[in-house]
Amino acid sequence: MNYETDYATKLCSAEEAVKEVRSGDWVDYGFCTGHPVTLDKALAARLPMLEDVKIRGAVPLWRPAIFDIENPGAHFTWNSWHTTGADRKALAEGFAFHSPLRFSELPRYYAENVEPIHVAMFQVAPMDAHGYFNFGPSPTHMEQLCRKADIVIVEVNKNMPHCLGGVEEGIHISRVDHIVEGENPPIGTLSAAPATEVDQAVARLIVPEIPDGACLQLGIGGMPNAVGSQIASSDLKDLGVHTEMYVDAFVDMAEQEQINGSRKNIDRGRQTYAFAAGSKKLYDYIDNNPACMAAPVDYVNDIRQIAALDNFISINNAVNVDLFGQISSETSGLRHISGAGGQLDFVLGAYLSKGGKSFICCSSTFKTRNGELQSRILPTLPNGSVVTATRSNTHYVVTEYGMVNLKGLSTWQRAEALISIAHPDFRDELITEAEKMGIWRNSNRI
Repeated sequence: MNYETDYATKLCSAEEAVKEVRSGDWVDYGFCTGHPVTLDKALAARLPMLEDVKIRGAVPLWRPAIFDIENPGAHFTWNSWHTTGADRKALAEGFAFHSPLRFSELPRYYAENVEPIHVAMFQVAPMDAHGYFNFGPSPTHMEQLCRKADIVIVEVNKNMPHCLGGVEEGIHISRVDHIVEGENPPIGTLSAAPATEVDQAVARLIVPEIPDGACLQLGIGGMPNAVGSQIASSDLKDLGVHTEMYVDAFVDMAEQEQINGSRKNIDRGRQTYAFAAGSKKLYDYIDNNPACMAAPVDYVNDIRQIAALDNFISINNAVNVDLFGQISSETSGLRHISGAGGQLDFVLGAYLSKGGKSFICCSSTFKTRNGELQSRILPTLPNGSVVTATRSNTHYVVTEYGMVNLKGLSTWQRAEALISIAHPDFRDELITEAEKMGIWRNSNRI
């Protein structure tokens, strides 16, 4: 078949393509680096003529143009699977909402649970000789999204890396309704905050727990990246990667020849991930790299796949931890910060892995906007806080003051352990509250 002829037939302007969007429709922007740019601008021009358009997206790396139309809430709502800075501002502005999820289930949500999608629009790599457009660094749930959509519009970006995986990594032109040749902007980057002294202290506690041949998962943020940097300067070897999010720290480790995946029980030799976001260096590394494997999130985050990998090491952040061992990584009270992502998937899967360990990391304190020092370890989570990992699933908790394993501990032992890694200025207060809550033995004084 002559795919070039089909391509020419389906090629149109962004302005023509977005005419498919009608009032009341559900529209999907795909995921992270795949969010549209040229189509987004065209839709922003059209939206003032429409009402009640519902748009889904996740992990936006830039502020979409649709956010900046006049009175956006009168025309559309933004529904985010995972919140970043752009989402948080839109939430505060009143036209955005969070969609709670367990990330491993997202493809099934599209197959069975979400409302019908009228239009899906997202960025892809240029069509290959076989008529396929590659999803780039974010295959996640894209196959099921495309199956759910009435109309599929692809925005071609020559800068999109072609990410190998072997399954559900792209869409064939026969399933595409419109093709828009975009502006070819650089792929959106995501920079982790520079590692602080606290981040480095936490990393120094975790790295000795990692054996040669371990399989790694790193979450988003400065602390997991600090662990990656510490690993890159260590003598660890034969490491594997099986991670929801592929970050720059993995590239650094691979360049140090510490990652080869030779001891992985599955996907041997491949660095497996559900999506990637980071620097241009990262995108250049994963482009057509057979050492990397982009796969749907219902495979990557499946507890059974994680558990099948020996010595699985999972490292993630938390916003708050309470004295029962409950982990909140999404909100602080009613203030929305992030999303669940795959944290629970990896907490559960790592513990089921032979030799596996799950680490939840946080600084012991943070400063409010007015400079007040507050503890991240609290008697109970603030009212309205979302529990991301339940107390029965929490394994290791780490702050700059130490590391504790909560598995097998009773409530008073948990309280004692967590207070021992709280900031010293808050320990007496935490003991007092633990006593009121009936989870403190008077014989134990720290």
